Amino acid sequence: MLEMLSSVAVSGPRLVAQTAETEMMAPGALQSSGDLGFDSVIKQVATDAIGTLKAGEAASISAVQGKESTRRVVEALMSAEQALQTAVAVRDKVVQAYQEVVRMSI
Repeated sequence: MLEMLSSVAVSGPRLVAQTAETEMMAPGALQSSGDLGFDSVIKQVATDAIGTLKAGEAASISAVQGKESTRRVVEALMSAEQALQTAVAVRDKVVQAYQEVVRMSI
């Protein structure tokens, strides 16, 4: 699933078709190449989010130059917004978990 998200982030015009494929993937598809560590999964998700944000920015620039349709720009920006919201939600949960661990008595 992460590989699919990565390809979505990098491929501007094919964004819609690949996003639809990503949404239909099975929940267990994440561990296709064996067990991944938490740190590597978080790093990959952050990298994918950054790629999606860059794709949205590139689509916006292309639209200003007249090279991209409005529909594709809106789709890229919505995808970037969703990636940013997901990254913020994950960050909030990690901070919350850290605070709970810090509060534990030894």
